[in-house]
Formats: sequence, C-alpha cells, structure tokens
Amino acid sequence: MTRNLIVSVSTAAMLFASASALADMDAAKRWIDGEFQPSTISKEEQLKEMEWFIKAAQAFKGMEINVVSETITTHEYESKVLAKAFTEITGIKVTHDLIQEGDVVEKIQTQMQSGKNIYDAWINDSDLIGTHFRYQQAVPLSDWMTGEGKDVTLPSLDVKDFIGTAFTTGPDGKLYQLPDQQFANLYWFRYDWFNRADLKAKFKAKYGYDLGVPVNWSAYEDIAEFFTNDVKEIDGVKVYGHMDYGKKDPSLGWRFTDAWLSMAGNGDRGLPNGLPVDEWGIRMEGCRPTGSSIERGGDTNGPAAVYSITKYLEWLKKYAPPQSQGMTFSEAGPLPAQGNIAQQMFWYTAFTADMVKPGLAVVNADGTPKWRMAPSPKGSYWKEGMKLGYQDAGSWTLLKSTPVDRRKAAWLYAQFTVSKTASLKKSHVGLTFVRQSDIWDKSFTERAPKLGGLIEFYRSPARVQWTPTGNNVPDYPKLAQLWWQNIGDASSGAKTPQAAMDALAAAQDSVMERLERSGVQGECGPKLNPKTTAEEWHKKAETAGTLAPQRKLANEKPKGETIDYDTLIKSWPATPPTKG
Repeated sequence: MTRNLIVSVSTAAMLFASASALADMDAAKRWIDGEFQPSTISKEEQLKEMEWFIKAAQAFKGMEINVVSETITTHEYESKVLAKAFTEITGIKVTHDLIQEGDVVEKIQTQMQSGKNIYDAWINDSDLIGTHFRYQQAVPLSDWMTGEGKDVTLPSLDVKDFIGTAFTTGPDGKLYQLPDQQFANLYWFRYDWFNRADLKAKFKAKYGYDLGVPVNWSAYEDIAEFFTNDVKEIDGVKVYGHMDYGKKDPSLGWRFTDAWLSMAGNGDRGLPNGLPVDEWGIRMEGCRPTGSSIERGGDTNGPAAVYSITKYLEWLKKYAPPQSQGMTFSEAGPLPAQGNIAQQMFWYTAFTADMVKPGLAVVNADGTPKWRMAPSPKGSYWKEGMKLGYQDAGSWTLLKSTPVDRRKAAWLYAQFTVSKTASLKKSHVGLTFVRQSDIWDKSFTERAPKLGGLIEFYRSPARVQWTPTGNNVPDYPKLAQLWWQNIGDASSGAKTPQAAMDALAAAQDSVMERLERSGVQGECGPKLNPKTTAEEWHKKAETAGTLAPQRKLANEKPKGETIDYDTLIKSWPATPPTKG
C-alpha cells in the first residue's frame, strides 16, 4: 500500500468517525429539544452531558445489553422511551425487560447463586441492601465509580443530589445501589368530605375533637368507625371508613414487610432503620443479625408487632368493603378511585398518576383531586426518633458475575436514566423521585395543586422517616416469603395474631440459624443470641436506653388526635434545604 493510499484511508476513517459522532450529537439535540424538557439544567448543559455519554460509549458501540426492572409506570417509560434514546445517542442497543417484582428477586438470586450472567444490570429494590452487603455478589458502586468504572462514570452524576443513598449504603459505609425511582406508603383521605361542615360538626359532637388528618391510630379508628357506621352514605352511595386487602397471597407479605410494624411502633429509634432492632423485629449487633424472636432480643413477636396485626384484622373486618378480605394488592389498589372510600392508612404514592385521571369519581372538573395524601398516623407504641413508614427505592445494581465490558455499558445506561438531562421529565411521567433538584423544580411547584400533596410531602422534613427495609435483614428473598405465609394464617383466622407472630419469629430465627451454620455470609452473617426470657431482654433494653423489645402497654388506645391538613402543610418549608 502506498503512503498516499494509507493517508487517504486514514483520512476517510477519521471523517467517518467524525460524521458518526456528529450523527450521535444530532440525535442528542433531537431528544433534548423534543423529549427531555423540562430539565433542571440548561440545554447547553444537557448537550455537554450527552457529548460525554457519546465519547464514553465509543468502546461499546454496537454492543447489545440487557437490563431488567419490575413493571411500574416509571420503568415502562425507561423501557419504551429512554432505552430508545440511549441507543440512538450512544449506539449501544438496550433491551430493558419489564417483569413482576417477585420475578426480579428470583432471577437476581439465580444469577448470584449460579454466577451465570442473566442481565447486565438490575433495577432491584434497596430492600436487598443487607443481602447484597453480606453475600458480596453486588459491585460496591463507591469502589466502582472511583476504580474500575471511573472511565464510564458521569462527571455530573452528582450522587449528593440523590435523596435515597442512605437506603443503599451498607454497614461498611459503601454505596451498593443507585436509586432509580422512589415512592412512599402514606395516608390517603377524602379532603372534600373531611371539610364538609355537617360531617365536621357531627364528628366533633361524638368524639370531642376535630375531624382531620389522624396523628395517631386511635383517631384513624374513630374516623373509620364514623364514616362506616355513622355517615354510612354520601350522595346515595354506601361509604367505608377504611380500605385494605387480606387474601393469603404473596402480595400480603408486602403489606407487612413494607413497614406496617414500624407504623405501629415496633423496633427501635434510628433512621433509616431502628438500631439495634429494626422494623422487622430483627436485632443486629455490630453488623451481625442476632435474633428475631423476643426471646433472643428481637421484637417480631413482641407486643407492638402483635398490636399491629390485631388492628389490621380488626379494621379490615369492621370498616373495609366486605370483598376486600378476599382481595390481593393489585385487586384492592383501584378501589379508592371509585369514590366510596373515606381514608386509607396504607396507600402507595405510586398510585398517584392513576388517581388524578380526568373523569374519575375522585377528581374535580378542573383536574384537581378531591383527595389528599399526608403523613401516616402513629401507632400507640411509636416513639419520636423511629421510622414511620415505608419507601420503595428501586435501585440500579451491578453484579460481579457480569463481564466487565457489559457491566460498563450497562452502567452508562443506568446513569443515563437518572442523569439531570432526563431525570426531571421522567419524574413528571412516573412521579417517583430520586433527586432533590427535581423535587424542588419550579415545574413541580406549578403542578403540585393537581397531585394531592405528593410534592408537599416530598419537600417536607417528614420524608426522611419513610425508609425501605434495611441492613438488619441478612437475606431478603428467604425471609420475606415467610411473612405472607405466617401472617396469612392470622388473616384467614387459622391462628391468633400472637400465634402467627410467634411462628414468624421462629421461622426467621430458623433461616438465620442455617445461614450462621453455613458461614456463607462471613463475619457479618447471623450469630444468634441464646434464648432467654422476654423479661431479661426488657431489662437489658431499659438499662441500655433502647426501646425494643417493648413491654405491653396497659392502654393501646389513647385519645384520638388529628391535625388540619392545610395547617399541616403550611408548617413545612417553602424553600429547598442547602445541599451537601
């Protein structure tokens, strides 16, 4: 080959590469102008981010990667829109599968156990943080971003802007997962009914305090009784003061592991999870789980846990629609939108988008909701400093069994889905926030009146009390499945609440005993305390100044207490906190 020919071939190659890069930037500009608005950063900054993605992706152009998540609106948007945008801009082809949450857990278990690569990245609930930390099959992202994955880590990722990293950090202080979407489990109520003068007067006359957002479970119960048995009908429609579900089904487990016991006051003080005892009732000393049953210093079968199950069953039978006792989570979810439910203690904010659709019985003609969401009421065992509810945090997780080149390409896509270029628009579609900058953006200030208190809650200081399952749970997949099976016995009437929680505590201890014997989780695996009396553990807690396991209260129904919703939200800050 002559020198001139070499030069011309080389020049042609450079021109081709340059044209290819320009084509990618053209795609980036098209997506920024068309889809990725609004954004918390300028178009110039968005283009700079996209230029970085294009350059970082050069080594992986043409590669086909596979990622997976559960099926919710946010992930549908990622699968249909963001995967397409990423492919067009970077040249890396992404298949983003959507499957049921239980299937995600099952498949990630399979990859962790077999070492065979099934997916290149996972949006996996942060509930598995204790599992990932102990089995050491997940890549610690804090190490990855400064080491092997540094060349594919977005300079403007801004991890400090994420609101959920406390949920995805192990006891070793390392970040194992990056939040992709979050939603909380809050109190939901009919704001229009609660503001009716006739209903307010009738409630005050009977109970001696104002009809409003319940601060404690006593007030929630009074309001449930009031609407179900005193009001009975509104506009000719039979109404109920409560909504829930009770079928013995895997979804019944979420009903309780998603922090129902913490709402009652189970466990200890501490955020994001109680220490030494968390809301599952599992005690952890150092980084080692030491027991679930009250006889081992845990609290799964203690008075607060039994109270939580007793109230769940009582309210379901007395104040919810009769058919709800035979419903699953997915069957029960749409019922409040039909317009005959006054309040619901256990309501996921992921339902917000479906509850503000025009034409629904719970939406006004101007598009504003007839309902509101607010912080959940506290059970009689709850003490200041404890967590108060559950927050789902689906988070990007990389496994060590994924080949490094595929892991790098998938990490680029993961960051793309949470980048400041795309994050705000995604937040508007799915209403599941992970960035503080998105929550406080002016576009959500403008939209807030049509979202029923969602924005006010996420801007409030109360938000930090809603957290996912934490580090005390050593093997989420093995332990979580025990809940629906054992509590389902109480729901069906086969066991008393105490007997059901005794069985659950024993089953959790049994799983942890097997993990201890196997030694598979190393120095942070379970090491169970010997069994002793509940009284001995009560005295130890009192000496140590901790709460769990708590003694049974003489009065589990103190006087009801409520707060006016509008007064509540006016007390919350109107400006964002300083970052860092």
